[in-house]
Amino acid sequence: MDLTGRIIAVMPAQSGISQRSGNSWMSQDYVLEVPGQYPRRMLFRVFGEDRIRQFNIQNGEDVTVQFDIDAHEYQGRWFNDIRAFNILHGAAIPQPGAPIAAPAAGDAPFPPAQAAPAAPQAAAPFPPAQEPAAEGSADDLPF
Repeated sequence: MDLTGRIIAVMPAQSGISQRSGNSWMSQDYVLEVPGQYPRRMLFRVFGEDRIRQFNIQNGEDVTVQFDIDAHEYQGRWFNDIRAFNILHGAAIPQPGAPIAAPAAGDAPFPPAQAAPAAPQAAAPFPPAQEPAAEGSADDLPF
C-alpha cells in the first residue's frame, strides 16, 4: 500500500538485543499526515538501522510511504503494526478538490467498472399529486 503526505513527527529511535538470536535491532516511528478537509495521520515504523539511515526521513518532508499492515496478539488484545518497506522522497501531495489520476491499466486491482445506463427521466413529479379528499370524508389526512 502507498500513502503520500508530510512527516509531522519523528520519534526517538528504539534499539535493543533480541532475546532469541542475541543480535542487536533498531526501529524508529514516524507520523505521516495526509492533507485534506479532514487531515488523516498514520504512525508507521521503519525497522533496521540500515533502512533508517538509507531513508533519512526528516520532519516536514513530503514523502510517499510504501508499507505493509500486520497485526499481532498480546495478552488477549490485538495491535496493528504498519511497517514501511520503501520511502519515496519529494512526493507531490494531492491538493483537496484536485482530480485524482486514474491508476495505470496494470495497477488496478479490479477490472474497470462499466458505466451504468442512464435512467429515463420520469414525466410525473415525485411524489405524485393526489386528489383532494371530498368534504365530510372520514379520511382527512393530506396523503
